[in-house]
Amino acid sequence: MLKHLNNVMNVLQEIQKDAVKKKVPAIEPGLTVRVHQRIKEGEKERVQIFEGLVIKTNSGFGADKTFTVRRVIGGIGVEKIFPLHSTNIEKIEVKKKSKIRRAKLYYMRSRSGKSARLKESFISDKEVEESIEELAEQKAEEEVKEAVTQATEDGVVTEAEKQEVEKIEEKIEEKEEKAEEAKTEEKEEAPKEDKKEE
Repeated sequence: MLKHLNNVMNVLQEIQKDAVKKKVPAIEPGLTVRVHQRIKEGEKERVQIFEGLVIKTNSGFGADKTFTVRRVIGGIGVEKIFPLHSTNIEKIEVKKKSKIRRAKLYYMRSRSGKSARLKESFISDKEVEESIEELAEQKAEEEVKEAVTQATEDGVVTEAEKQEVEKIEEKIEEKEEKAEEAKTEEKEEAPKEDKKEE
């Protein structure tokens, strides 16, 4: 029974991999985004733009991944949940990045006016493209790794494939080290900025 369930899960994951878009910007809470959504009205089709703050991203796998965008229209808060890899989404533009310390920005729901403002910085198109390329590289690396792990399970692996996996692992380790260094620097800078505000 467990084997059958595992097989079903593997098939589902493979189907979801096919539905995943290759080039999508890294969406995280605190970003101000413009979502270009394709809407059908009878026989006509138009693109609706929804601009707002990303308050949440869910931890779904592959095509299940969604993100919640919030904006205030006429004093009323409107939230929309978008599937990240939906075919109805033409493109996602990242406009600004806010300085936040939480993974879920639910506290924004109870704020209005000046208290709802966050420390923001504009993001250039070049930075967005770089982040998209990085994500695409990571996905490609993961695919190669998975293919090799499957080959090792089946018992068919060449030396070239082993070397490729080793290189990918080294790259991942380097990226993780850089990310950790960046996090420690941010933590060190945060108390200094708090003191300045006081």
